[in-house]
Amino acid sequence: MQNFLPLFYGLSFLTAVIAFLFALYLFLWVRKRKVENTEIERISALIKEGANTFLRREYKLLAAFAGGVALLILLIFPRPIWNGQALENVLTALAYLAGTALSALAGKIGILVATLSNGRCAEAARKGLKDAFLIGFRGGSVMGLLVVGCSLFGVAAVLLIAGDTTTLIGFSFGASSLALFAKAGGGIFTKTADVSADLTGKVELGIAEDDPRNPAVIADNVGDNVGDVAGMGADLFDSNVAAMTSALVIAQGLGSQPAMEMVFCYALLGLLASIVGIATARVGKHGNPTRALNSSTYVTTAIFLVLTAIATAIVPGFSWRIWLSSATGLIVGLIIGLTTDYFTDDTKPIVRKVAHASASGPAFTILSGTSYGFISALPAMVGIAVSSLVSWQLCAPLGDGYAIYGIAMAAVGMLSIVGMIISNDAYGPIVDNARGLAEMGGLGEETIRVADELDSAGNTVKAVTKGFSIGAAGLTVISLLGAFMSETNSALAALGKAPITGFDVMLPTVFFGLLVGAAIPAVFSAMLILGVDKNAQRMVAEIHRQFDTIVGLKDGDAMPDYDRCIDIATKGALKELVPAGLVAIIATLLVGFIAGPLAIGGFLVGNIVSGLLLALFMSNSGGLWDNSKKYVEAGGEGGKGSAAHKAAVIGDTVGDPYKDTAGPSINTQITVVSLVASLASGLFAAFSLFG
Repeated sequence: MQNFLPLFYGLSFLTAVIAFLFALYLFLWVRKRKVENTEIERISALIKEGANTFLRREYKLLAAFAGGVALLILLIFPRPIWNGQALENVLTALAYLAGTALSALAGKIGILVATLSNGRCAEAARKGLKDAFLIGFRGGSVMGLLVVGCSLFGVAAVLLIAGDTTTLIGFSFGASSLALFAKAGGGIFTKTADVSADLTGKVELGIAEDDPRNPAVIADNVGDNVGDVAGMGADLFDSNVAAMTSALVIAQGLGSQPAMEMVFCYALLGLLASIVGIATARVGKHGNPTRALNSSTYVTTAIFLVLTAIATAIVPGFSWRIWLSSATGLIVGLIIGLTTDYFTDDTKPIVRKVAHASASGPAFTILSGTSYGFISALPAMVGIAVSSLVSWQLCAPLGDGYAIYGIAMAAVGMLSIVGMIISNDAYGPIVDNARGLAEMGGLGEETIRVADELDSAGNTVKAVTKGFSIGAAGLTVISLLGAFMSETNSALAALGKAPITGFDVMLPTVFFGLLVGAAIPAVFSAMLILGVDKNAQRMVAEIHRQFDTIVGLKDGDAMPDYDRCIDIATKGALKELVPAGLVAIIATLLVGFIAGPLAIGGFLVGNIVSGLLLALFMSNSGGLWDNSKKYVEAGGEGGKGSAAHKAAVIGDTVGDPYKDTAGPSINTQITVVSLVASLASGLFAAFSLFG
């Protein structure tokens, strides 16, 4: 059979370059828009400076961490360097550093464009919805195109140079480890500021959300960028790379050239479909931004399905069973997004029920939100299960190993439109910042109303994005479990040991690993939420100090010290972000060295099931509480200042670290431990105490 892999390498590089050029065009288009209001320009500059300061300090810390991990990989991963495999270790260490660097670069450029777009979006809102929407969406699209372009380019380059998927696992681990810390750090920063600003401003002082008298207001806007732009961008970069990596590892284990070709073919066609979807996104003067964003997603989905069907029909060796698996993953991803929307959209009944419960007090806000949050996890968990089962059944007849490859391709399919998903997600913080700038710049009630409409769409789409990314992570880590088995069996064969055929929970070692793995997401989440809690308490104390000591601040005759709050959020986030990630990584290594590969299989299964449940519950309940608060602020259940409003704000402050810190970080944690397990599989096979 003819080898088309070099052709798909070339097409992958070409598609990535097209994405980069289109991103450059969108960046230049946004930059040409004017900011005429000097106050907006001043405040926007403060947000940009704060975001860049945090990012610079965070990346400095993470660079030191990455250097240490790269040295460790060089010495012992995938096997000790003194065993004569030095080149493989060197390539894996370099690939790891490349993964961290590309992920960091995408986040940095995303911050640049987001902070460039927010003031321009606020200015455009004075003229109406149409131009403001386009600036916000095109600004977010730069991030979407860069993330997917970098992931496709990076995976193709690493595999082309190294020719081995073990090195590719190193690249994916680099992307995942940076994403883990970037999402955790950005999440702690943004929710420290958000919780503090809401509690002191709305609950204690009764002032507006973006009132410039609040010392935490600039830190809150900075947090939107470092958490939802840089952090979420790194998260989805990691998911996309991990999905492609797991599929390629399994395909190489199958010894199937067409199976490897399909991964690159579907990934590059997904990026092309996203480019078309982004280019065609529009909203009318009196249109609906949410409908426009969703329509672009549906257009992208349809284009991808058509293009991949054509490719499957004309490329020798491509299987319609694999295409159906990929299509199933994508459709299930959309369904997960729609169910998330049902539980978090303030036009739907669930949000309004929680808002109504808030009129009876904050205890009922928490109880109802928690209950609906748990219920909301069921459709997504069932969707992931159905997608896995359907893909398995479709592809099992193709031969041994193809069933798990089908699941991997379902994950690739679900993430095929990730360029559009990230664009929608990055749109959210841009229009959120624009809304704050409109209020702080005194642009008037009509402009704020337009910005609120854009922001409402951003909140809804962000919730959908989180559900989509968690669902994609679920399929990805199931396929990474298959990749771990493939890597482990290669190591066991080299040692003359019998291969692993599955993970029987009746075996004590497997059950041991399963229990430990199930506990890790809960501990990881608790550490992140406690980080927000401790940091927010420090910031609340600082806000009280400023209102007590700065003469004229309450009356608007003096300016608060914004920098002090930004500094508190930064220091606290950097202090808290590393321990939580290390707990997950160290636990994986300890379980492997104590009880061996079978225990790690159980560990990964427990981690996946527990992690997905917690991630979905926290992301959805947090979004539910957030939009319940917004529904009340829009006039529901008595409106601003009512008992329902104060209770809803308390619900939102509980939900903030759920949905923007712990929830979306868990899916990255699951991916990280899966990749650590694959990298260390040879060591676990050779050196475990009881394995």
